[in-house]
Parts: sequence; structure tokens; C-alpha cells
Amino acid sequence: MVATFLLGLVAGAIVHVAIGRAGAVTGLSVRVTEVGETGALVFLFLVAEPLAEVAKVVAVWPALLSRRLLCASDGILMAASSSLGFAAAEMSWGQQERSGAAWLLRAILALPGHVFFACAWGAALGDARAARRSAPIFPLTFVGVIVAHGLYEHLVYARGPGSLLALLPLLAAMVPPSLWMARLLGKDRAASRSVRSGLASRWARLSEAFPPANLATVRQALAQNSGPLNVWWVLFGTLVVLGGMFVGVGAGVLAARWLSLDLAAVDDRSVLSATPLLLLALGLFVSLPMSGWLVARARGRRSLLEPALSVSLALGITVVGLGLVAPVAMVFALALSPLAWVASCAGAWFGRTA
Repeated sequence: MVATFLLGLVAGAIVHVAIGRAGAVTGLSVRVTEVGETGALVFLFLVAEPLAEVAKVVAVWPALLSRRLLCASDGILMAASSSLGFAAAEMSWGQQERSGAAWLLRAILALPGHVFFACAWGAALGDARAARRSAPIFPLTFVGVIVAHGLYEHLVYARGPGSLLALLPLLAAMVPPSLWMARLLGKDRAASRSVRSGLASRWARLSEAFPPANLATVRQALAQNSGPLNVWWVLFGTLVVLGGMFVGVGAGVLAARWLSLDLAAVDDRSVLSATPLLLLALGLFVSLPMSGWLVARARGRRSLLEPALSVSLALGITVVGLGLVAPVAMVFALALSPLAWVASCAGAWFGRTA
């Protein structure tokens, strides 16, 4: 783990130099204020983020070749070590603004993104190595991490301080997978723990009372195990989810009007001026579990496949519509889509037929 951390540190320094050279040659940057929205996104997703994630994987590769990655928990530990070394290099050399509360806040918020998304592909790498599966679980996870972490980094570094508020739902979405990874690590190392603290004991009792769903349970719920897929129900569920989203956003607008907040004055250059958007986000995320519950309850099946497809289609329509009307809003919608999908599917989980 120490060797992987040091390799991640070196890889982070090399990537910083490479990204600086690429920016000098292309005239692009990850900052919207310097090159605009399109230039920042192109440079981020085609240059900066792929280089960063590839460098973290390269730092883990010696452990993989030495057969230290025998299971998913080993991949999580090594990926976390690599990402922490990379983040240390980024904090040391990669920041242009090195003083003030804004820089400190960005540095603090960037760290969980580095570790969480690296642990995602680390778990996939360790699991694929242990099971020797033919399915491309690691490549698919790695591509998804580049997209998700790229959006996260865009909100942290590319925009004004007000965009940091959009990270709150993303950080909340990281909690359940993080608990699953912590549970996986604890399960693999339970034999070496002879003493438990009171907090750990209470957490164990809570886990026994409300056992969290593992990947196998979720995969089974999303499988087509309750008869053929009904396209009409997917379209109907899409309309229900879209209707719920409109109702939730409308409730947020009414709440802002009741509190005398001007939504037209929202600007990401200030945290205070962007706070009214939290009302819209709150109304939206309250409506999503209710919509998922209604779709699953009306369908009356145990499978979550049709509600999940309905939510995906509704979110896709929303993202495309925002891209045509307001490209800036599309970036935030993409960043919040994973949490929106999970929230709606969680509602459908409780609404499905037992």
C-alpha cells in the first residue's frame, strides 16, 4: 500500500506536467472562466480526466502483477492508496489559487471524489481478477468512472464557488456505495478483529435488522424475471416520472416565492446567490422516490427492470432537453442524474410486489 501510494504520488506529478503541456499546446483549460463551457468540457473529458485515471491504474499495476489483488477488497485498498498519492500531488502542484477559504474548500471536496471513484474501478479490477470473468466489468466501470469523476471535478474546479452546492447530493449518493465497500472490507477482515467498539456493535445490530442490499440482490431485482418486458409500461412510467419531476420543481419554485427568493438572480460565482437552487433540488429529489413507488406499485411485479428503464428514459429526456435550452444546466443535470436514478429506484424497491 505504501509503494502504491508513492507510485500514485509520482504519477500525479507526471500527469500535472502533461496536462500543463497539453493546455499550452491546445490553448484549452478545465476552467470555464478561461476557455468557456465547451472548451473546458472537451479538455476535461478528452485529456485531463482520462490521463488522471490511467495514471492511478498504472500506479496499481505493480500490485496486480505481483498477485496482491486477489479479491475486490484488495482492489479497493490499492486503488485508495493510489488515489491518495495522486491527490497529494494534485494538492501540491496542481492548484493555481493557493490561499483563501475557496481553495481550502475545493481541496477538501476534491479528496472524497478521488478516493471514491478510484475505489469503484479498484473493486471491479479486484473482482474481475478473482473471478476471472469474461465480461468486461473493469473496462465498463473504468469508462463510467471517467464520466462521473469528470463531472465531479468540473463542479469542484471549473466553475464558481456556487457550483460547489451541487456536490452535496453527489456526496450523499456516495454514502451507500461507501458503506457497501466498508462492509466488504470488514467482512474480509473480520477474522482478524477480536474486539469491537460499542459503535461497531450497534452498527452490526442495525445491519442485522435492516440488511443492506448487495450487488447480487440488486442485479436480481433488475433482471427480467417476472415475464416479458412491457414497452408500454416503460413509456407510462416515463410519463409518471416526468410528471413527478415537474411537480417537485414547481413545489420548489412556490417555496422560493413564499420565502421571497429570486431564482433569476442565481449565479455560481457566489455560494449565497446559488442557495435558492437547493429548494428546486429538494423538491425534485422528494418527488423521485414517490414517482418510482407509484410506477412499481401500479405495475405489480417484483422486478425493478421496467421502473429503472422508465427513470433512465425520463432522465435522458431531461438531459437532452436541457442541453438544447440551457447547456450549463445540462452539466448539473448529468452530475445529479446518478443520485436521481438511485432515489427513484429506491422508491420503486419499496413499491414492488413482495
